[in-house]
Amino acid sequence: MNDKPAANETAFDPARAGWTMIKPIGFGEVVGPIWRHGDARFGFVVEPKHLNFADIVHGGMLTTLADQAMGMTAYRATGGMPHATIELNIQFVGTARLGEFVEAHCEVVRLTRAIIFMQCKLVVGTRPVANATGIWKIRGEG
Repeated sequence: MNDKPAANETAFDPARAGWTMIKPIGFGEVVGPIWRHGDARFGFVVEPKHLNFADIVHGGMLTTLADQAMGMTAYRATGGMPHATIELNIQFVGTARLGEFVEAHCEVVRLTRAIIFMQCKLVVGTRPVANATGIWKIRGEG
């Protein structure tokens, strides 16, 4: 399996492709920018700050994207109810490299009055990078 991009690939421009930058707040200012497309797709362009010593995206950044993407999807699915991550699982199945665009595709698996079950696939194009699942506790009215 070759996870390296072709040498002649041009950098993906999320804004030109119709993605909207999410306003960074707190931790998001450190890891971002994070982009949104619709209600359940999020992504980021890999920058040097996202890499580990092996020159691939650090697992912590992929975990952060999965957590933020599923959290924002849960927020919209509940009509803006506050919630908190109570469990997050991730399996790293590929790599992402400098200049690539990592997308998170999220899905609400089940929504109850108190709990949201989510899943998320992280990809570069059609190449899988990670799979994540999580559970969020709905904390009540804003």
